Amino acid sequence: MTFYDLLAFVHIFSAILGLGPGFMMIPVVSKAKTMEELRYAFAIRGRLHRCVMIGGTLLLVTGLIMGSLRPHLFTEGWYVLSLALFLIGLAFGPLVLSPKSKPIKKLLNEYQGKNIPVAYDQLSRKLFFYENIENFLFLLIIVLMFSKPF
Repeated sequence: MTFYDLLAFVHIFSAILGLGPGFMMIPVVSKAKTMEELRYAFAIRGRLHRCVMIGGTLLLVTGLIMGSLRPHLFTEGWYVLSLALFLIGLAFGPLVLSPKSKPIKKLLNEYQGKNIPVAYDQLSRKLFFYENIENFLFLLIIVLMFSKPF
């Protein structure tokens, strides 16, 4: 096994570790029926987010190292587009998702009732809309990585 092969293995493993849990972040909280369940679901979501962060970081680092070992990759359309889409997806976190999730976290910490308030539904719809866009970007990246169409 060459160093490049090892990087490719870590890259694929990182995609599973980083992207897989990311696709589950909406379904985990969608089934909650009470505030207690919702708070617990968001705690699980927080743990999944750690996997996403670790896997995503490894994914970017290994992808860039593989590109530096084989510079011709930077001339391949699928590689450049995948990298650009990944960086856009990465920027979604602090620029879009974090501001949309802060009011939800505040509501989870401050709300005293047992039933999930209507305000949560409105806030979560906005957050999940953007998370679905991000998930689509990552699915597109996966398709580009496997198919290498151009």
